[in-house]
Amino acid sequence: MPTAFGLIARQSGRWLPWLAASALAGTLCTLALPTVLGRAVDAIVAGGTGNLWLVAAAVLIALGIAVDLLDSFVGTACAASTTAWLRNRLIRHLLAVGPDSRFDTGDLVTRVSGNAVDAAQAGPSLLTVWVAVLPPVGSLVLLTLIDPLLAAAFLAGVALVALVLRAFTKRTAAVITSYQRVQGRIAARLTESLTGARTIAAAGTVHDEKRRVLTDLPALHDQGMRSWHVLSRSVAQGAVVGPLVTIAVLGAGGFALAAGRITPGELFAAVQYAVIGAGLGSMTGIFSRLARAKAGANRAGEVLDVEPMGYGRQRLPRGPGELEFREVSVHSGDALVLDGVSMTLPGGAAVAVVGRSGAGKSVLAAVAARLRDPSAGQVLLDGVPLSDLGHAELRKSIGCAFERPVLVGGTIADAVGMGRDSNSVREAAKSTHAHEFVTRLPLGYTTPLADAPMSGGEAQRLGLARAWHAQRLLVLDDATSSLDMVTEMQISQTLTGDHGHRTRLIVTHRVATAARADLVVWLDSGRVRAIGTHEHLWLDPAYRDVFGAAA
Repeated sequence: MPTAFGLIARQSGRWLPWLAASALAGTLCTLALPTVLGRAVDAIVAGGTGNLWLVAAAVLIALGIAVDLLDSFVGTACAASTTAWLRNRLIRHLLAVGPDSRFDTGDLVTRVSGNAVDAAQAGPSLLTVWVAVLPPVGSLVLLTLIDPLLAAAFLAGVALVALVLRAFTKRTAAVITSYQRVQGRIAARLTESLTGARTIAAAGTVHDEKRRVLTDLPALHDQGMRSWHVLSRSVAQGAVVGPLVTIAVLGAGGFALAAGRITPGELFAAVQYAVIGAGLGSMTGIFSRLARAKAGANRAGEVLDVEPMGYGRQRLPRGPGELEFREVSVHSGDALVLDGVSMTLPGGAAVAVVGRSGAGKSVLAAVAARLRDPSAGQVLLDGVPLSDLGHAELRKSIGCAFERPVLVGGTIADAVGMGRDSNSVREAAKSTHAHEFVTRLPLGYTTPLADAPMSGGEAQRLGLARAWHAQRLLVLDDATSSLDMVTEMQISQTLTGDHGHRTRLIVTHRVATAARADLVVWLDSGRVRAIGTHEHLWLDPAYRDVFGAAA
């Protein structure tokens, strides 16, 4: 399987021939110009005008400018198209992986935004490295044609430049990778803080949170300083070694001119070729760009290496929505969140899931909706394992609503319908009592989400309406916690009075919701402690303690 760097570099393929052609043309102009100017010098020394050679030099300079403009345009277009492709692929992959991607949100934003830009330079930077070798190699060949001793002097100086580049490349790759990782950690903490900004302000812990977010700032500074030291050291070394190449060629050329082996024009050309060859030292910038591209590609590759959730091709048979858990266990790191859960929930029933905080209720809901796969065991809907269902079949059969719904789309109707017709949108909104406040908005269902002020309860009602279209199973993870008592009771009555239309799995902390359910699943430390009606379980003092009720 190709590495992320190779995959990204190949994506630039349609632009690379143009970049290579422009770079080659630019190199030929660069190498031809000293010879042409040298001929002009010889012509003038001999008493001629050298006009023809000067015109040729002007043409080469104009061609060089045109080639540079083409290279700049193609390079920018290549980077832009590759960045867009990579971001699209990363986002699609993350959506396919689902919520269990093991990356923090802020870190992902850094990878998709900043690191993707660096990674998109994979193809151009690799090509630039190879093309940048051509001017020194061409200079060596042309110096050999002028005088072999000039080529020997040139080689001695260039060998030192090559050592500087080797050391720079080795040091800068590690520094840039470390810098990007620290940057990602800071971004992850910042995202967490912005999400909980109101809580932080209410708790009066702004200064503590600022310190937590910026904990790694000294480390980021250290990595930045290391990067600066590596670059400055290499530039300083190049500044010393580069002129040595010119001096060596100039000295050897002076002896050759005195001996009559070369002409003044050839000496002029030789010095120019020495300057071009010494320009190998400027490749520190090129190698730095390549190192950033490799580091960015590696961070993109870490995301792409996460295995996305797979789907089968089966469809559900006719059935009431019977939900079965077979020895389901879920690990989160080293912790066992669900431990061997086995139960069969009757189709069409309203099933409440209760338990203390940390009992595994939300994980059970996520597994039931196949937002994550269990570490062991199976979940079946009407006898079919969820992993065997096709994506479209799974999502039209199972709907989810959450405590803090994230509403997406341009308008209220988009957020509820997700592509469905207006009648379906209105029916779902009416069933979840969202219709009342939506119709009070200036543009009703066509109100842009950004212009629709909503309380937490109103957002929850829209989240419920979005999930209401589910045909076989409706999973609600504390999805009514922000509703007022009257609205919560109305929606609970709607949920529990669905008359067997579909199965409803309702994670709740409210005793009234559990009391109205057909069945209650009582979770305790990741295991099913009991299943039964609320009235039967209420006889157990430990069950009453789950709701904070007096024994």
